[in-house]
This record gives sequence, C-alpha cells and structure tokens, in this order.
Amino acid sequence: MPVECVNLVQLSGMLVETQGLRFTPAGIPIVRFRIEHSSVQGEADGLRQVTCVLNAVAVATEARLIAAAQLGSELVIKGFIDRESLKSNRLELHASHIEFRNK
Repeated sequence: MPVECVNLVQLSGMLVETQGLRFTPAGIPIVRFRIEHSSVQGEADGLRQVTCVLNAVAVATEARLIAAAQLGSELVIKGFIDRESLKSNRLELHASHIEFRNK
C-alpha cells in the first residue's frame, strides 16, 4: 500500500513585509510576503525557543487579504510548502487560508 503524502502547515505570526499585489497572465491576484513567527516548542524532553521569518505567497482571495493588511498584523496561515520556483530549492509557504487575529 502506498504511503500517503502530507504537506500541511499551520503557522501564526506577524506580517513583516509585503510586495505589491500583482496579477498572473490569467488575471489571478498574487502577492509575496514574509511572516515572523516566535514560540516555545517541546523537543527532546525540553523546551526550545523558536524564531523565524518565513517567505510566503498568497493567491486569489488570500492575496487580496494580505495586500490590504497592515504590517505588524497578527495572523494565522494554513497552507503547504513548495519551492519558490521550478528553478529554485528555496522553500516558501503557500497560504490557502489566512485568518487575522485581534490584538
């Protein structure tokens, strides 16, 4: 029986950078952005401080949400990881659902 492949990510953090909203040749809105995450995670029977800034991309409705958001906004992103492009090995988070948190 084949192994089921899973690529699901849920990450909370702060919106720290956005590029301008642009459109694909098919007219679909797309925006690249960065999210800063900080948390404490359990690892090897201990606690680990985790901080990172992650590149992300949003398409369609989610792109419009990010393009309209203010830097510093707190959000939760659900999505998947893929390469930035066919010629790149750099990873980015593809946001399929974005939820903004109230401060």
